[in-house]
Amino acid sequence: MFLALKEIKHEKLRYGLIILMIFLISYLIFMLSSLAVGLASENTQAINSWGTKKVVLNKNANISLSKSILTKKDLKDDEIGKNEAYIGQVAVVVKSKKRPSVSAQFLGIKKDQFIYKDQDLVAGKRGKGKTEITVDSSLRDKGYRLGDKISLNGSARKYKIVGFVNNAKINIAPIIYGSFATWRKLRMVAPNVAAAAIVSKNANYKYNYKDAKTYPIATFINKLPGYTAQNMTFELMIGFLFVISLIIIAVFLYILTMQKMHNLAVMRAQGIPSKTLVGATVSQSIILVVVGVVIALILMWITAAVLPAAVPMSFTPAIMVAGTLGMLVMGIIGSLIPIRSILKVDPAKAIGE
Repeated sequence: MFLALKEIKHEKLRYGLIILMIFLISYLIFMLSSLAVGLASENTQAINSWGTKKVVLNKNANISLSKSILTKKDLKDDEIGKNEAYIGQVAVVVKSKKRPSVSAQFLGIKKDQFIYKDQDLVAGKRGKGKTEITVDSSLRDKGYRLGDKISLNGSARKYKIVGFVNNAKINIAPIIYGSFATWRKLRMVAPNVAAAAIVSKNANYKYNYKDAKTYPIATFINKLPGYTAQNMTFELMIGFLFVISLIIIAVFLYILTMQKMHNLAVMRAQGIPSKTLVGATVSQSIILVVVGVVIALILMWITAAVLPAAVPMSFTPAIMVAGTLGMLVMGIIGSLIPIRSILKVDPAKAIGE
């Protein structure tokens, strides 16, 4: 470690450039990871807040809530307990004379079921009538306030915002909670339609009848529009960044090792064992990675603090730990590349010179 620190101190510019590259890659990894987690969270906020374990949909709906319709006949034998709830979903555009238009998802819910009762209100109250609605708190950032009257999909009927709810997003769109009567009107379904789906907090819940089929929540989430493709894209980019960091560290250390081969030969001739020289190279890599990652963490923390709430970023401790450990592993692997050259150093060349 002492030898590694002395060399870094002596060659400040060279090692400073390596730290700069590690910092930039680490910062980008933290940024992409935070965005990936934030976007994934906004896809499933409401589902997670309900504690959903199983979802019942129309078996012909391709595991899509927006395409699912369950009739009264489909659900005639279903027993709804305290852990189950009917929901109806339809995409809407929220319009108000004084506020900007917002794309949202309207969810019809029943007042005697857990989704209605468990709404995490940050302001106002739960809706009671057909024209009272509660909306995701993100609409407050767009200027909407309690008491505002809005129209949905350009309808003549006005709906009054009576409450704001935390964690009410699905497919990255804010949710509007309202009555089933409103959902039926917006979706324009037949009179025999009972709901779009049943959600259950019971992991053992199962209901299969005619066109109804039960799915685990993981299957349902993976089928959300764009969810899997989005996550795979971020994972691929982050993976490439780790590989790039490995290549940069390995190449820089290899070049530096080749440039100091004579010095290494002299140290071997003086009786310094190979393991000491190898240890110094690995230590250098660890020090460089730690310094670069720490700077990236500090800047990322500042970035997360100053970015507006509209940016879906979630810089969590798990991301910090995973990113740091990943960079350390890449640094250690990269430092092993020039080790073979160090082990092959011939002390006799230094003595001969």
